[in-house]
Order: sequence, then C-alpha cells, then structure tokens
Amino acid sequence: MTHHERIARIFAGKPTDRPGFWLGQPHADSTPAILRHFGVQDMEQVRQLVDDDCRWICAADWAYKHPQGRPAFDILYGLGPGKKLSHGQPGCFAGCEDTGAVEKYPWPDAQYVDMNTVRESAKGKEAYWRFGGAWCSFFHTVADFFGMENYFLKMYTHPAVVHAVTRHVVDFCLAVNERMFNEGPELFDIFFFGNDFGTQRDTLISPEMFKEFVLPYFRQLIAQAKAHGKLVQLHSCGAIARVIPLLVDAGIDALHPLQARAAGMQAEVLAREYKGKIVFVGGVDTQDLLWHGTPRQIHDEVARLRDIFGPRWIISPSHECILPEVPMENIVALCEAATGKDLGF
Repeated sequence: MTHHERIARIFAGKPTDRPGFWLGQPHADSTPAILRHFGVQDMEQVRQLVDDDCRWICAADWAYKHPQGRPAFDILYGLGPGKKLSHGQPGCFAGCEDTGAVEKYPWPDAQYVDMNTVRESAKGKEAYWRFGGAWCSFFHTVADFFGMENYFLKMYTHPAVVHAVTRHVVDFCLAVNERMFNEGPELFDIFFFGNDFGTQRDTLISPEMFKEFVLPYFRQLIAQAKAHGKLVQLHSCGAIARVIPLLVDAGIDALHPLQARAAGMQAEVLAREYKGKIVFVGGVDTQDLLWHGTPRQIHDEVARLRDIFGPRWIISPSHECILPEVPMENIVALCEAATGKDLGF
C-alpha cells in the first residue's frame, strides 16, 4: 500500500495495512540533531527513512514576492522606524476606531504569490499525502494588527473595525487559495489551515465571540475548498473542546493536533464525541510524554491511542513542531510505534 493510498483510505473510512503517520514539522533548532542522528542531509531523507506518509506544501509567507520587497502583512506599518514586533505588542491598528484607516492600509495582492516557488516545494512528493493551500492563520494576523489584548477588547468596543481588518486578511487568504486550487490542484490532497484559538484551559475567546469573529470566515475558507473538491483539515492548539461541534458543523474533515494535556482534549473525550465524524491527526503528547517519557511508554501510549481513536487516526505529535528538548530515542520510538518499522537506531 502506498503512502498516499494509506491516508486516502483513512479519510474514506476504509481499512489499511497500518495507521497513518506524520512526523510533523520539527522546529528548525531540532533538525541538526535529527539529521546527525539519522546520518542524512535533509528532513526529506529523514521522512523517507521513518516511513512518514505525509508532506506539507504550504503557500506561506516565503512565497510572497512583492516587487518592492513588502511583506504580505506589515503589522507595524506607519509606526515609524526601529519598531520591532513582539508577541502581544500593539500593531498598526491598535488605536484604530473607524474603518477608514483600515481601507487606507496597503493590503497584499495574491498575484505576488510565486506559484513556481510553491511548485518547487512540492516536487518529488507525489507519492505522499500532501497537506496544502495557504496557511490562512487570520486569527493570529488580526491579533498582531491590534495587539492581542486590544483585539479581544475591540471585539466589544469596535466590532466593525475588527470585521474590516479580518475581511481584508481573509480575502487575501481566499485569493491565494483560489490560485492554489486553480493553478496547482494537483500539488496537494487536502486543504490544511491553522489558527490557534485555545489555551491550556479553554478557548482564548468565548464561543459567542468565536461565532461572530472567527467562524463565519472559517465557513468561507471551508466552503471554498469543498467547492474545489478538497478535503479540509484544521489546526488549532489548545483546549478548543467547546467549539469543536461548530467546526464539525462547518465541514472540517480532520482536526489537528489534539493537544493531549489541554482541558477537554483527552483522547477518550474526543473519540466519544467525534469518532466516525472526523479524522483525528496528532494526539501523542509533546508536553510531557515525548520530553520525559521512555521509549517503552511511548510505544504503549501509541497503542492505547490507536485503540481509542480507531482506524480514522493519523499518528502524530500533539504539536507538529517537535522541540530540541525531545530526546532522539523518543523521536525514534514514536516513528517505530507508528509504523511498526525497526529503524535500527
């Protein structure tokens, strides 16, 4: 069974020879040690060695090639020289109280997304199941434009401004996706997009605010993908249990990364509520197990999760960005537990 066929059958609810597996996207600081351990030159060779079924083909910021070198979203536009963006820092719309200033901002144009760059990143990955499309992390982008605290406050004090900024950001995402769906539909198998709206304990905003300021835009992105015959996989870290029913109703086909130690995200809870309704991707705890567990414990946990989630599960870390602190023997154990392959390391 090929890698692509294996994952396609999982999404179709058909039996496979083994569970699906995605190693995730290890942090850049993690990759040197991983490459040394496996004795190879790049992560693609690692993925081949460990029998990874999936690849990620994303039209991200690196593919945006403005002729004047502008970023897709200049969060600090007009704030003066020497400003540096940090998490939660007020962006250029922090003090905005009307939509006029929003309309004057130089919003990005999808024509500057270099599809040749995207095609190059997809080359040679046809045998695998490919996540793709624009990342569409508009929740984060809009939060940066206001500063996160200001963003949440303005949902109450200046909702029209929040919607105006969100509309422009999402329109760009839709336009990039339209190019991907029309010019490179063969490059990927499922539309994969991400917005982290969960903390360790709950969602960052209430379900009511989620329904007004996030969900309608999710629905547009999902509907666009479905209109082009694509499945949809959503990424959100954190405790998002209260809004998963809304996501399922909106039409997602898969949920990632299933942050195992966040409130309400335990495998038993997710399987009880959504088994058979969506494909689960992730769930192998990165907050404690992969850091501090033994290889034996990792094998046991993967077996336990397989029993709970059933066949519609792609084994993957509960956050795709494996950090440098994770011991190599635990990364190997995860790969071996997922595929049944003895890697000899």
